[in-house]
Amino acid sequence: MYPNLYYAFKDLFGLDWPVLRFVNSFGFFVAIAFLTAAYVLRQELKRKSGQGLFTPSETAILIGEPASVSDLLTNFVLGFLLGFKVVALFFLDKATMQDPQAFIFSGQGNLLAGLLLGFFFAGVKWWEKNKEKLPKPEKRVIRIWPQDRVGDITMLALVFGLAGAKLFDIFENWSSFVEHPADYLFSPSGLTMYGGLICAAVAIGVYARKHKIGFFALADAVAPALMLAYGIGRIGCHVAGDGDWGIVSDLAAKPSFFPDWAWSYQYPHNVIEEGIPIAGCTGPFCNQLPAGVFPAPFYEAFSCILLFFVLWGLRKFIKNAGQLFSLYLILNGLERFAIEKIRINVKMNFLGMNPTQAEVIAVLLILSGLILWFRQGRRSAPVLQQ
Repeated sequence: MYPNLYYAFKDLFGLDWPVLRFVNSFGFFVAIAFLTAAYVLRQELKRKSGQGLFTPSETAILIGEPASVSDLLTNFVLGFLLGFKVVALFFLDKATMQDPQAFIFSGQGNLLAGLLLGFFFAGVKWWEKNKEKLPKPEKRVIRIWPQDRVGDITMLALVFGLAGAKLFDIFENWSSFVEHPADYLFSPSGLTMYGGLICAAVAIGVYARKHKIGFFALADAVAPALMLAYGIGRIGCHVAGDGDWGIVSDLAAKPSFFPDWAWSYQYPHNVIEEGIPIAGCTGPFCNQLPAGVFPAPFYEAFSCILLFFVLWGLRKFIKNAGQLFSLYLILNGLERFAIEKIRINVKMNFLGMNPTQAEVIAVLLILSGLILWFRQGRRSAPVLQQ
């Protein structure tokens, strides 16, 4: 396993770059997931706009103004933080490099680099605005299509998705959180996918309503991107070994076409340092599970990437707005309900049963998807432009 990119580059390419310890493997794949999903979403929104399913909105902007105090201050703060923390990475000793998270949340940094980069960012902003400055600022009306708002939508999904994922994980493990709150609040691991999905969906729904973007048409465009992003994110879970693995598996029951690691895996050097010490290993991340478990994140990554292609292939054939998204809800719920049967998770006491939180939400997603499918199916499909 590769808790961060330092271990990956050292193992795969023989490169000893301590600065890569600050790039968490799970976070790296989450970033790839968001960027890939943003590209897929933009392409689908452009296609739907070409079919006449979306119309642009007009927005008045003021051009020719000089840089405001808030513009300069915002850029200075951003530059200062980058210089204070990122530039400082290249001057850290080996002892500090062993615990990147402690450095990130500490007051340590390079003050001179922070000030220099802060003033540089503010200067660039002033120069850009000064170059476009007019003797008298003018108001102009521009047309903005939904695909032009992908950056905003992606940022909303990132902020509310990660916040929701962390909150739901805390609710799911409340007793453990009360005992060790810092372990949950400042840890990059421990994220509940459905919490992120629900919170991000609410935020994007409010944004779509504000900018008069058809919710169900937008939801259909988002559906394949969501499935792909989840699949790529699960690759990060598997590579980092963040605890989302399955129950203990028996190699004797393995189908012949499965490689051993795909049926039973001990997650050596996992990021949460779970299990027993690895002989001969020194430093952090030197544990592995005492017995092989089902690599559940790998199964989810494979399944969801495959389901992405299913949704991507069907998107041109399902005409009623909202039905592709309802299919996403059904497939997502079925996939997660199935994986919970072999995945380690906290059980709940719910109506005399003991499901996991994910199983309850998965069932709700399946039912919601079925209701939405039949509801939207009764509506007339739009006449698309050729």
